[in-house]
Amino acid sequence: MESEHDPHEELTMPAVLQDLSGHTAAARQLVAEAHARDGLAPLDLERFWADDVLAHVNPFGVDIPQVPLGIRMGLDCVFDELGLEEDYHRLLHDAEWSTEVCRAYNDKAERIVGKRLLREQPRDPKQKYPAVKGLHDVFEAREVWHGQSYWLNQSARNTEELEALLDRVDERDIRRCILPPNWAEEKVRLQARGILPPLYRDQRGPVTFAMSVFGVENLIFLCLDRPETAARFRDVILRVMLDIARVLDEEAGFEPEQAPPGFSFRDDNCCLLNAELYEFFGYPILKEIFNRYAPGSQDRRYQHSDSAMGHLLPLLGPQGLNLNCVNFGPTLSVSEIRAYCPGAVIHGQLAPFTFSRNQEEDMILECLRDMEQARAKRGLVFTTAGSINNGSRLTGMRLIMAAIQRFGRYDR
Repeated sequence: MESEHDPHEELTMPAVLQDLSGHTAAARQLVAEAHARDGLAPLDLERFWADDVLAHVNPFGVDIPQVPLGIRMGLDCVFDELGLEEDYHRLLHDAEWSTEVCRAYNDKAERIVGKRLLREQPRDPKQKYPAVKGLHDVFEAREVWHGQSYWLNQSARNTEELEALLDRVDERDIRRCILPPNWAEEKVRLQARGILPPLYRDQRGPVTFAMSVFGVENLIFLCLDRPETAARFRDVILRVMLDIARVLDEEAGFEPEQAPPGFSFRDDNCCLLNAELYEFFGYPILKEIFNRYAPGSQDRRYQHSDSAMGHLLPLLGPQGLNLNCVNFGPTLSVSEIRAYCPGAVIHGQLAPFTFSRNQEEDMILECLRDMEQARAKRGLVFTTAGSINNGSRLTGMRLIMAAIQRFGRYDR
């Protein structure tokens, strides 16, 4: 989101945050108060959520009341919170049980943080379009359940297999490839109810995707030893992405210049390429997609990479991709990200395992640290620097909310 203030203007925060030596004492005091209240940190819930709504309108805004909170928990958190054995497959595939679990979780969440956080009822299948194939399907990479989630299986294991795969991809009619046989009739039925087809505005990032299709080491050596083949791989990924987006825009009835803007990437593996290789392989894909789908200054240009990818920061700012919304790994600080991405809303930088291990004092210290580093320019949405994992507790979320309400207000 575009800032409404001079990016060089200094903004103020409560004096307690300006004294870094006072952080530990402040954190311990708040934890002690929470423990004295059966784990419930002191908090005006109604005021917090009202102020949070205002804060999210523009995290850079000069008149927002407090640091916005990005933590909203998720399905992964239900097991530890409810004392259940982890069974992600059942949670995703047993709708009746999932509804029961989410309702029980929400009952607890409503009492502790004042909101029901999880969707309780699955979407009515009669209100959904039939599944459209994704980029991985076009590249013949099958999703397989492994452990606790779906993983993509490699579809090429050496250069010869990759070149043959790219030949097959080049020959595919993307519309025929991605749309299911019953698409036309279902589209007529659902559009009569005012339900538009889904658009394509989010993708596993190009480095993570390519390493899933071809292998981690394989891609690195391909870029080094066979740059012409790597360039072809890159360019075919980009072309297919643009084709998928175009087809689904057309199915939703949008002309090319009228399609809703914005695009998001999730590219944890970008950290595995050095800056030179990333600029060669990943950067051109994001650059072209953003040029097409996020040309405006306020169009969403988002990247999630919860990895140690600080070496890529120079490519992500105004002289490069000009990202305006980011969620990077916990090895990076708010100050480091802000130095290279001055216009980006930073979602972070709480270490996910600090949260999931319920390290209460450290949770507050990381919150205070990030709010202090964001004090001058704002633009922080406090949340985890990556995924929110099982073990993350509702009382921990409330503790962070209390820290924001006590120390993260901008209006005093």
